[in-house]
Amino acid sequence: MVDAIKKSLRLLGQRMDVQTAPHRLEEFNAMIEDGDLWSDPARAQKLMRERQTLMDKLAIHDSITRELSDNIELIEMGEAEGDADIVTEAEEGLRALQKSAAKKEIEALLDGEADGNDTFLEINAGAGGTESCDWANILARMYVRWAEKKGYKVELMSETAGEEAGIRSAAYKITGPNAYGWLKSESGVHRLVRISPFDSAARRHTSFSSIWVYPVVDENIEIDIPDRDIRIDTYRSSGAGGQHVNTTDSAVRITHIPTNIVVTSSEKSQHQNRANCMAALKSRLYEMELRKRNEKIMEQHENKGDAGWGNQIRSYVLQPYQMVKDLRTSVETSDTQGVLDGDLDQFMAATLAMEVSGKSRADAQAEE
Repeated sequence: MVDAIKKSLRLLGQRMDVQTAPHRLEEFNAMIEDGDLWSDPARAQKLMRERQTLMDKLAIHDSITRELSDNIELIEMGEAEGDADIVTEAEEGLRALQKSAAKKEIEALLDGEADGNDTFLEINAGAGGTESCDWANILARMYVRWAEKKGYKVELMSETAGEEAGIRSAAYKITGPNAYGWLKSESGVHRLVRISPFDSAARRHTSFSSIWVYPVVDENIEIDIPDRDIRIDTYRSSGAGGQHVNTTDSAVRITHIPTNIVVTSSEKSQHQNRANCMAALKSRLYEMELRKRNEKIMEQHENKGDAGWGNQIRSYVLQPYQMVKDLRTSVETSDTQGVLDGDLDQFMAATLAMEVSGKSRADAQAEE
């Protein structure tokens, strides 16, 4: 238990670069004291955020180090005095610290350029007709549950119902610390195998739906989209919303002509829908640029492909056995209901670790 905590602490120290962190904090403090800094509010706010992030990381590392030392001392004191209660209490403290350190170790992996941003998440039913529409609806519930467990805010931006059941597509905005960093590995095709609730013969069916995740663009990131590059269409929403939504052209669809990216929003206000679409489009273009920079390292995440056979990143098998398996990391679990209720961290953490390992190998090769 102590060795596991020390290992997590060591890895945390490496990820946070605690050896140079105090020096970098001094540099931040010196820049903040420069009166000229505040003539550029955007730069000043960015600097303050970076400084706070560094201070938070140092505080986490120091807290774990201190708690580990305190509990070890308590155990030694309890054993010396023959006080079993003190030893038991300290061991419970170490168990709790082990879980906390492991969690912080994973969170330390979320240091990519946009990992700290809020995120958009799109769900689209693929091959499989009504089955896939129902599967898309199950995935929507799964991600909403996951986000709620994290304490994130979830906003439904648009939704298109399936002809018989479920949804053809849906788009969400998820707001919270590291929302994009956690969810980015979920982009890809998700495959479901189950006994169909829509088949009177109770046969086994395979369904596909795709997930697309991209970061909400930070206000300091400039994305220029010329008017000539976009086409804006308005239409009547087919989703729920009452008489107003169904009788006015309030929904907005924006198509980015050079890339053929399409974003939609179907709230009641056409003005708000237009703003939502532009924000989503900028985020999609930004995510595309991030992918181009990291395509060799992130190849295993970015091969989205068509929502059908051969392109899935994860399989959810409910019949003839119970198993969810990530095809990139080989992480699997028989707790299918837990996964569908939003227990996704084990899959995300494994993919994050694989990503960091890939970057480390790439860096080592570059140095050679």
